[in-house]
Amino acid sequence: MRHHIPRDRIADRLAAAGYIPDRDLATAVWLMEHLSRPLLLEGEAGVGKTEVALALARANDARLIRLQCYEGLDQNAALYEWNYQRQLLAIKARETHADAADVVEDHIFSEKFLLERPLLSSIRQPKSPVLLIDEVDRADEEFEAFLLELLSDFQVSIPELGTIRATTIPHVVLTSNGTRELSDALRRRCLYHYVDFPDVEREARIITARMPDIDVDLALQIARMVEAIRKEDLRKSPGVAETLDWAAALAGLGIDDLRAEPEVVFETMMCLIKTAEDKSRMTREVSDRLLGKVA
Repeated sequence: MRHHIPRDRIADRLAAAGYIPDRDLATAVWLMEHLSRPLLLEGEAGVGKTEVALALARANDARLIRLQCYEGLDQNAALYEWNYQRQLLAIKARETHADAADVVEDHIFSEKFLLERPLLSSIRQPKSPVLLIDEVDRADEEFEAFLLELLSDFQVSIPELGTIRATTIPHVVLTSNGTRELSDALRRRCLYHYVDFPDVEREARIITARMPDIDVDLALQIARMVEAIRKEDLRKSPGVAETLDWAAALAGLGIDDLRAEPEVVFETMMCLIKTAEDKSRMTREVSDRLLGKVA
């Protein structure tokens, strides 16, 4: 039986698992659990969508099964494959038995030769896992349509074996960066939440949750600086993971006040800035200007 986290405790449970949600996201996760519905998270790259699934797995002490989507992803890579090499060996070994063709076929297309991939594995676990279908917008529309049976009925069809129904219902989290529009059919099967960059207070809490030894005032300075950088005209705004990298770099260098170390602030911008175009825009003058506003 699936274990549900009480609504009033979901935020605390996720925080203890290393994720600081806002109230709306905590409610979305609770509803996903309560209704046994997939949760679709959309938002810019780097806002922490994937981390929701990781934290949910930790909070539930559940296995995390991840399907990373990409263009050209097909059912074989996502659902199951037959172990062709073992099947060939089995056919060769039975040549001397003179079995009928249908007997050989039943034998080689049995569970013994089935290789589970993430989707099939997720519905055959003794305890509900967390199934992360990451960046579903990168997969083709045909694959998205294929997902519908799983997300609606938690069952899959294998021609040689028939319909396989879920042993346990997985907690399903889908993420999308919005690179293409998802179908209405997929959206109807999911609860929806848009994940935005955290505000300063929440990002500072994320830093201190991951780095308990960091000074709280420094964490706030870092969060304010990152928020100011995101407001600049950049090709790629720094994500939460980049914020944590930067915080770790500053702490490792012994920095406890950004205002006292403008040179180090600028030199460590490589943790936040990821393209040559953005690097040319984030000059020392811009860094000092932003630092003067937020530190």
